[in-house]
Amino acid sequence: MPAPTDQGRHLLPLFPNHPVGRAAVTCRYRCGNACAHEAPNTSDNSYFGDVVGEVVRRRGLLKAGAVLAVAGASGVGLAGTAAAAPGKPDLGGADFDLGGGRRRDGLNFTPVAPNTEDRVVTPEGYDQSVVIRWGDPVLPGAPKFDFDRQSAAAQARQFGFNNDFCGLVPLDGRDRWLMVSNHEYTTEEFMFRGYDAANPTREQAEIAWAAHGMSVVLVERDRRSGKLQPKLDRRYNRRVTLTSEFRVTGPAAGSDLLKTSADRTGTRVLGTMNNCAGGVTPWGTVLSGEENFNQYFANGSTVTDPAQQKRIARYGMSSGATTRKWERFDKRFDIAQEPNEPHRFGWVVEIDPHDPDAPPVKHTALGRFKHEGANVIIAQDGRAVAYMGDDERFDYLYKFVSDEKYKPGNSKHAREHNKKLLDKGTLYVARLTGDSPVAEIDGSGKLPSDGEFDGAGEWIRLAAGNRSFVPGFTAEEVYVFTRLAADAVSPTKMDRPEDVEPNPRNRRIYAALTNNTDRGKTGKEGPTEPNPRPGNKHGHVLEIEERRGDNTALSFSWKLLLVCGDPNTADTYFGGYDKTQVSPISCPDNVAFDSRGNLWISTDGNALGSNDGLFAVPVEGKYRGRVKQFLTVPRGAETCGPVVDDEFVLVSVQHPGEVDGANADNPVSHWPDGGTSQPRPSVVAVWKKDRGRVCG
Repeated sequence: MPAPTDQGRHLLPLFPNHPVGRAAVTCRYRCGNACAHEAPNTSDNSYFGDVVGEVVRRRGLLKAGAVLAVAGASGVGLAGTAAAAPGKPDLGGADFDLGGGRRRDGLNFTPVAPNTEDRVVTPEGYDQSVVIRWGDPVLPGAPKFDFDRQSAAAQARQFGFNNDFCGLVPLDGRDRWLMVSNHEYTTEEFMFRGYDAANPTREQAEIAWAAHGMSVVLVERDRRSGKLQPKLDRRYNRRVTLTSEFRVTGPAAGSDLLKTSADRTGTRVLGTMNNCAGGVTPWGTVLSGEENFNQYFANGSTVTDPAQQKRIARYGMSSGATTRKWERFDKRFDIAQEPNEPHRFGWVVEIDPHDPDAPPVKHTALGRFKHEGANVIIAQDGRAVAYMGDDERFDYLYKFVSDEKYKPGNSKHAREHNKKLLDKGTLYVARLTGDSPVAEIDGSGKLPSDGEFDGAGEWIRLAAGNRSFVPGFTAEEVYVFTRLAADAVSPTKMDRPEDVEPNPRNRRIYAALTNNTDRGKTGKEGPTEPNPRPGNKHGHVLEIEERRGDNTALSFSWKLLLVCGDPNTADTYFGGYDKTQVSPISCPDNVAFDSRGNLWISTDGNALGSNDGLFAVPVEGKYRGRVKQFLTVPRGAETCGPVVDDEFVLVSVQHPGEVDGANADNPVSHWPDGGTSQPRPSVVAVWKKDRGRVCG
């Protein structure tokens, strides 16, 4: 569908009659059909804004405090929400005009129109290439990928399936990085012809175990062509799979709750699974979140102990057989035989790409839940602060503050010290309170009388070291059963908090709340100011400003930067910006930042009927809230793991062609290789053809 233009600007069409949302086959293999089941959070903690009467009277104080906090953090006032005149194209103001059509925010590309094409679509003037595909060699000696002759041994040396998070760690100079990719999950129907879901083979299961996990690949950028190219490096390249050994660290390491027949110490775990988002730490390691681990463990209904039944239910464990039937081939996936094995997943994992001989670790101090990821900023006092989201309907936002301080530099001593920062500290969960009368949050999407969805919040202590702050829970129980411990202190139920990241330029925290179609259903919590829509199918983006810009603070102000969806509808909001000048966006998932501090958002499950994409939006000044779509991914795919460099952008194209009714015997996508080839999840690089700044 061609996009009409107005004075050279694309007016972005919608696809109201196209099937919307994520495919059922993706839900089945990604998260075990989580949304087809009751949300695991059945706690009766009420939204705090409904029971605190004085919040309206505190409105003026909250807003004044927010302005002071921003001024202290970044030297500027609270970001404005000035908008262009309705119905007129925004040509930019003199204070941001750098001449030649350029603006200080650097987002000068022409936005890509929504589409359903089977390719990566980028703005005019940009080029692209595939960096690496599922099955491409990672380790020297790995065989060339052959879709019809796969083996577990080959896959353990090749790039895994369904790559999600992607991070770059610089290596000894310019244009060389260690690229770390998560391999979130396998979709066996798209991996094997004639796959029988009721009777998978052991070989298919073992191939899938090898296709999970992580890849570390040396990549180099050719400055003449602009391409990023993988290298079969013998020193650094690495595959981590479901049979790789991990160390367990932190206060719950060695707990009886983590011991199994294969590991009597509770300190060694085989593998990592459902690794979703993550982050590169200031000390050059990579954090990865184990998300929908619950779906891999069978026979939860065999448990008879009431306490364990409650734990299994809160984490959404399978009552009977699993989708992949791995319990047939390894007893650790059978709760009846190994009741503690599920407790060894759901952690934040840390891997050091510079040290391929060091086993990756699982950090128990950061709690156990469906981690989307974890992202770290160094606070003003030098401590490391990690932000995290539990990707489930009606679940929570968390942060961790280290006891020890970060040591700058790349010396061996500094690196070893910093790699232990996430083992000692305090774990918190968030409670948000709106500053508007409850009656003004009516679910229509109408802004309250103060013009914004906003308010205050606090971080509630859960545990620190061997000390629990939750009555009735030991510290070990807080770490291993974090969801249940958090329920007991009444945090705010959110709409699937996924990626949560601090902006290094302004120190604010941005959280992608992907969606929650259960909000407002009978027996479920209704609209709240932090989650203002019932049946929320498009999601929103939350912005947190901690007191005085101090990331260790226990209080904060918050506001919704975006309420996503069709800008032509009344229930959307774009930071106060003119909605006729924005790209439609639905289901925000991962976030990242460019060097100017602009927010970049990738989407998962676009409920507007077009392909998922990558979007950019300024968070400061008169362009705050102006969403522009930078690219779209192929049919059936999700946009993941964005890396936004001045000279290129990387995106992980996950599950291309994953459309209901399709499979390996009937593919509907042939990306990236074309012809009659099978679709293959891949990492893609995008850059400007003139080799200029990506957004400059």
